[in-house]
Amino acid sequence: MSELTEFFGPASPLRHFLPGFQPRAGQAWMAEAVAEAIAGSDRLVVEAGTGTGKTFAYLIPALQSGRKTIISTGTKALQDQLYHRDLPLVGKAVGRPVTTALLKGRANYLCLHRLDQVTEPAAGIVEDLNAVREWRYRTTSGDKAELIEVPEDAPVWPLVTSTADNCLGQQCPEYARCYVVKARKAAQEADLVVVNHHLLLADLAMKEEGFVEFLPGAEAIIIDEAHQVPDLAVQFFGVVLGTRELERALEELRAATLPFSEAELNRRVDRLQTAIRNLRAEAPRKEGRYQLGEVIDDLRDALDTLSHALHDARAAVESLGEASIELEKLHEQLLGFSDRLGVLASEDAWDGLRWLEVNPRSLRLHLTPLDVSAKLNGLVGTGYQAWIFTSATLAVGEDFSHFNDRMGLAGVTSLTFPSPYRVDRDGLIWLPTGLPQPSDPTHTDAMLEQVTPLLELTAGGMFCLFTSHRALNHARQWFKSNRTALHGRKLLVQGDAPRDDLLRRFRQHGDAVLLGTGSFWEGVEVRGPALSIVAIDKLPFASPADPLMMARLEYIRREGGNGFMDHQLPLAALALKQGAGRLLRDETDFGVVVLCDPRITSKRYGSKFLEALAPMPSTDSVAEVAAFLAAHESTGAVA
Repeated sequence: MSELTEFFGPASPLRHFLPGFQPRAGQAWMAEAVAEAIAGSDRLVVEAGTGTGKTFAYLIPALQSGRKTIISTGTKALQDQLYHRDLPLVGKAVGRPVTTALLKGRANYLCLHRLDQVTEPAAGIVEDLNAVREWRYRTTSGDKAELIEVPEDAPVWPLVTSTADNCLGQQCPEYARCYVVKARKAAQEADLVVVNHHLLLADLAMKEEGFVEFLPGAEAIIIDEAHQVPDLAVQFFGVVLGTRELERALEELRAATLPFSEAELNRRVDRLQTAIRNLRAEAPRKEGRYQLGEVIDDLRDALDTLSHALHDARAAVESLGEASIELEKLHEQLLGFSDRLGVLASEDAWDGLRWLEVNPRSLRLHLTPLDVSAKLNGLVGTGYQAWIFTSATLAVGEDFSHFNDRMGLAGVTSLTFPSPYRVDRDGLIWLPTGLPQPSDPTHTDAMLEQVTPLLELTAGGMFCLFTSHRALNHARQWFKSNRTALHGRKLLVQGDAPRDDLLRRFRQHGDAVLLGTGSFWEGVEVRGPALSIVAIDKLPFASPADPLMMARLEYIRREGGNGFMDHQLPLAALALKQGAGRLLRDETDFGVVVLCDPRITSKRYGSKFLEALAPMPSTDSVAEVAAFLAAHESTGAVA
């Protein structure tokens, strides 16, 4: 077996499988650190800048270690990429037999039993349902990602997949052919398993509650895109109940009780449906998040009515005895709903923040813990597993304390491997002068008036990243009224098409302008000259009125800390780092990051944001920007 160092030197076997492979010192050093952590069952935090090659830097030592390994990614898309593209390539280079498995949450797998139960589908899902029925005879994995002609969020999927609540387990008539069971069995037997953060945290939550976890026991756990974990963990260790899951259970309850046709049972089911609708009717009309204490007086009667309706429906189902396994599972669901509602509606709930999330067609009640660091420390700090956390954005400068504190990682080794790209040469930050404050209603107009002339200075395209949908929509209207500002380029706007389709069109046009928020700040890659300007409207501070933020700030206040300096500021700096990171994705890339928030120069904390983007230089001179772009466009960024 080749030594680890050979994989990252000039004679690396990777060059036979990866066109353009070049040795990178940071990649080799990271691989050595990962190998040492796995061998010593240690904890390691690694920030690996864009272009470091962190995926191979942890995959190769993991495969060579001979240890049972779980790798967790931020999204299912990255999970698929890692499993279907990266792992096979690295496996060939390593040249040793390693069994691998891909494991997702049960909602990603076709449930044959539930598919057979769909007999009178709604008109809107018939086409997708027929596609699923045809696919069932072709698939071997049952992973719905295979069926690309049916969108991931199509209404048909909840009808033909299972949840932990409605799965019949070993009593299911299709248990022997169950895709979830097959996937978990493969994971138990594999040397390396690829999961996503949602599944990993669900497993840790089950373990914390005393249940047997369903992920295989691993000797090494590697978490990629680890910056997402603290916020996800807060959600997983809380309590949630939504009208959508109540309505779904109600539909199944009607179908399961249809053979009994008991008048009292039907009345109780009707009352439950009325109670759910009444709760939605009494909730605030405006979408958003609300502290439950602010609206509880308006919801109290509706919550009490729902509690009684759940109790009565559960009693009616219980009176039917063991009529069917479906009814037994529904009885368990109703009991669980009652328990959760009791916790959420109680003024004496355990230490956490209660809040309400209002969406166009549903609402969700939440109880969010103020802090999960102690819980995570108890799960991660067992001492018999290696834990490696990695991402391109974990530190502010060289300081990892924000991430480590939220994860409960005391005394952990933390390393930074900067991007091998010449960020100091090929990137430039422009700080336009004279812009109004971010709270000023004219800010978006002023930003676009400053930014769009840059299109005359480059042949490439531009991302305009916004911190709110309101600003995004305002920008859309601005461009409608100022078509000439596009200089003949195509305008692409988030929401007009799926993200991947917009990105494909952006790359294809080569000089387009894309307006985005939220999902375009991370996980988006455009290499080459198609993107040469990333303009960011405001510093990405999360709203202090957001309930999740309030929970964290309340915890920090109780601990005697400063919520702004200890949490809001580093969180915003890391988010800015993510957004600006869209620019340089290849060693030949170059471009300008435009920061349109005057607080960077007017506030004392502004320097923290420039430190987060170091060593990229900054300027307030548009002449310097013009000279920078002219020099790089004429030379093709060749040194």
